[in-house]
Amino acid sequence: MARSVRFFHETGAPFICSKDSRLRSVDGANCYNLFIFLERVGLNRLLPRPKVIAVSGFSSNVGKTTLVCDLLERLPGWEAIKLTRGHYRSCGRDPVSCCVSDLLSDEPLVLSGRDSNYESRKDTGRFWDAGASNVHWVIVNDEQVQAGIAEALSRVKADGVIVEGNSFLEYITPDISIMCSRAEGGTIKPSARKVLPSCHFLYLSVVDGTQTEARQEFERFCASHSTGKIDLSALRVVTHDDLPLLVSRVCGSGDPTQPSAAKRGDRQYEA
Repeated sequence: MARSVRFFHETGAPFICSKDSRLRSVDGANCYNLFIFLERVGLNRLLPRPKVIAVSGFSSNVGKTTLVCDLLERLPGWEAIKLTRGHYRSCGRDPVSCCVSDLLSDEPLVLSGRDSNYESRKDTGRFWDAGASNVHWVIVNDEQVQAGIAEALSRVKADGVIVEGNSFLEYITPDISIMCSRAEGGTIKPSARKVLPSCHFLYLSVVDGTQTEARQEFERFCASHSTGKIDLSALRVVTHDDLPLLVSRVCGSGDPTQPSAAKRGDRQYEA
């Protein structure tokens, strides 16, 4: 895209695309990341971007990282993004394995490349070991999620990227969105409730038992727990046995869940 091309915000103010993929107003008063701006005004197709697969979860420890690794093993050349929201106070967990408060600053931190974020048995290390061509670790506070995920996406060079996290879905529309849950269901945290209606698949992480037993257990959870306005039965439930299906949907150009053409939001998926 030529740097001389101008865009006009809904206010009518002209913006110029700068070299760092940011939109700056002519008077210099405003700055928007180009990815976020085009998403907001419905012009996201003007900017080439990788295929984005979102892997979210009901809560912690529901198999998100394992699913990301399973997909990376089957999608050679793809990249991965890990989103970590930090804080300036103790979260009550083991600070060695959890807390990133010492990495927070006034700007989002994005660590890209093996030398910057590889650590054995950590999530980012597992992504590398699963075959990711690059891994980006986004470390932000609650107010920096939008800028952090946009910066990470602007660094992706591969045709596709898998993003692990929930909160970024408020700002980016993925091509396929997968929500992870244990077969027994459990607590659904607020960030998951917010994005559940727009998910294409609900992935059951199975620890014990068969895939069929996991589906039956999750059906019992849905029948015995109120989820408010969220209709879990409307989501397509998949398990590890369905990974070939997920990969085919990821690699295809059609609607992720339907064999025929269907429209989701502002995206048109063709069979």
